[in-house]
Amino acid sequence: MFWITRTKYTEIFLYLLYYQFCGFLYYTGQMKPITLDNQITENFRITTAQARALKKLRIETVRELLFHFPSRYQDLSNVKTIISLENKEQATVYGKVSGLKTKKAYRKKIPMSEATITDATGKIKVTWFHQAYISKMFAEGTPVKVSGKISERNGTRYFTNPEIEKLTSVPDDAGGSLFGDGEYETYYPVYPESRGVTSKWLYHAIKKVLASDAISVLSDPIPDKILKKYSLPTLNSALIWIHTPKKEPDARAARKRFAFQEIFFIQLARLSSRNEYEKYSAYNIVNIDEHIKKFLEQFPFTPTGAQTRAINQVVEDFASGKPMIRLIEGDVGSGKTLIAASTAYAVANARPPKGTLGNLQVAYMAPTEILARQHYQSFIEYFSVPARKGLPIQIGLLTGSECRKFPSKVSPDEDTHVSRAQLLKWIENGDIPILIGTHALIQKSVQFKNLAYAIIDEQHRFGVMQRMNLTKKNIADNAPAPHLLSMTATPIPRTLALTIYGDLDLTLVDEMPKGRKQVKTEIVQPEGRNNIYEKIRDELKAGRQVYVICPRIDEPDPDKLMALNVKSVKAEAKRLKEKVFPEFEIDLVHSKLRPADKADVMDSFSAGKIDILVSTSVVEVGVNVPNATTIIIEGAERFGLSQLHQLRGRVLRSTHQAYCYIFADTKNKTSLARLNALVKAKNGFELSELDLKLRGAGELSGAKQWGIPDFAMEQLLNLKLVEEAKEAANEILEKDLELKRY
Repeated sequence: MFWITRTKYTEIFLYLLYYQFCGFLYYTGQMKPITLDNQITENFRITTAQARALKKLRIETVRELLFHFPSRYQDLSNVKTIISLENKEQATVYGKVSGLKTKKAYRKKIPMSEATITDATGKIKVTWFHQAYISKMFAEGTPVKVSGKISERNGTRYFTNPEIEKLTSVPDDAGGSLFGDGEYETYYPVYPESRGVTSKWLYHAIKKVLASDAISVLSDPIPDKILKKYSLPTLNSALIWIHTPKKEPDARAARKRFAFQEIFFIQLARLSSRNEYEKYSAYNIVNIDEHIKKFLEQFPFTPTGAQTRAINQVVEDFASGKPMIRLIEGDVGSGKTLIAASTAYAVANARPPKGTLGNLQVAYMAPTEILARQHYQSFIEYFSVPARKGLPIQIGLLTGSECRKFPSKVSPDEDTHVSRAQLLKWIENGDIPILIGTHALIQKSVQFKNLAYAIIDEQHRFGVMQRMNLTKKNIADNAPAPHLLSMTATPIPRTLALTIYGDLDLTLVDEMPKGRKQVKTEIVQPEGRNNIYEKIRDELKAGRQVYVICPRIDEPDPDKLMALNVKSVKAEAKRLKEKVFPEFEIDLVHSKLRPADKADVMDSFSAGKIDILVSTSVVEVGVNVPNATTIIIEGAERFGLSQLHQLRGRVLRSTHQAYCYIFADTKNKTSLARLNALVKAKNGFELSELDLKLRGAGELSGAKQWGIPDFAMEQLLNLKLVEEAKEAANEILEKDLELKRY
């Protein structure tokens, strides 16, 4: 074939030759029988591009292909007839193809195919540019389905580059009675696809698997008793219904079954983990009310009802005889740190249980060095007053870049740098009762003498294994398990909390401290920027400070920057200093700075030496500068709702009126609807419900990190299903804790 002259038929010839060769390989090469553990390449002839695309979709085996579920369905029961087609609409018609021919476009001489599609109501012309081979793929009179956009010229309507699919017959309701009856599907699955693999290819490949004996060997992981109790289809039925439903209720029932299955297994894993943890003995911490009272008396305010309720629940857990596993979920600025600090102070001062040598210890793990250092400084501030009253508490800081201790030997009001080896020795000996740090806390070299209480801040930033590793840091193998308190400032809907935090007791901190005013949030289009800058200038003159958040650190290629319209920290800091706020101090912080430099910038900003801090989302969680009352978020449509809400929380730290300006260049209706949800929501809990309605359960919760498939996330709107899955998991574990019968 390589010596054929390059003519207009070469492309067609090579295309047909390829398919003849594939057919020869299939029938004479004896491909392997389809089994679920086969690699895709063992049962399907795929190109390099297709292999790449399938890998991107995480499909490498037949099993993974079978469990690649449709994202939605096209309802083809109300198909369009040719006579009813309108200009510029996306439409699907059924008919017979005729008059197929190859030609070249009149002006540009582009190779193209032409045909006519006929149904019972009329005819329409179809044109495919750069696809001359199509004219050779269909015989005259072949029944087809054609989907694409309708165009019109000189009053004549036609399809341009539509998708065309061969059928065994034309549906009756598309004029099929003219051509004869036949089986056809009216509810058509649409799969997540990737460049190189279309939804149509996936559909036909999966149908081939379903037609084989491959699924007959599958055993249903959900017991029959549960399937019957909750009216769920069997695994085999659900697989057929989800891929080839005859009607909408079939697809809905299949999706419900697989959603139930995902949530059910998550519940089994979480509850099993909790049951295993509760087998350990725990430090019995009692009679600490007086310590908490003494700690809270130093503040000029009274804790909110929600804070008091959370503290009481933690204290009750300490005395329960079982290791506490509790999650505190509270909005940004709701005072979760005070809850952690007061209970940590009480544990550090508590009388050790009988038989325990040395004092009890507390570990506080934060996701970033900036946040860990801030908590360390907050604890110093909290504990300095009791220390002056004769109640000194040693506090350590351990991160990847520094080790510190409070108080120093020289001054009881100051901290000091210490060597890592010395700090680790003090921790192991039990000389430091409270240690604050990052992931460094779970390194093997860190050993506690009596770790009685572990606190994890922004717990969604840590994996389950990291959480568990922190609870195994006591030196003695048979030491009691520490009580575990997780905290998150990302409010999520109740159904999602029941699913992903099924092993945790949940405490909601749903009150804000008195005097806190709601952040005034405003979406700002490009033409409104200058007015906002003047408002910010007034705030700066009044002595307040400002955050400016940008999506990226460095300025990209100028051409790309123009196309993407994405601001960078470095370029924006320079622009603001030179053209907008030359009279004010401006600095920047981002993840590429050395930890020491980041700390210096944050210290200067906290001290009021910097008026405007330009940053990436590195300041998203926990950063506490009460005098910063305004935040600008550039390219807001590029951030998730969760991030935007967290970033807005940076200015909700005082009784001054706070402002959040969302600088967005998008005109996209969906993006603007999301940003408007941020404006309308009074708090994070309300925002989570709005986001649930707008987008399903996805973004606010960071649900992707939990590995929950989209079809299961959809069902998180269904509280009943989530509760049923948890009930079923509990029912099984009560009878068979180790799942030996399943």
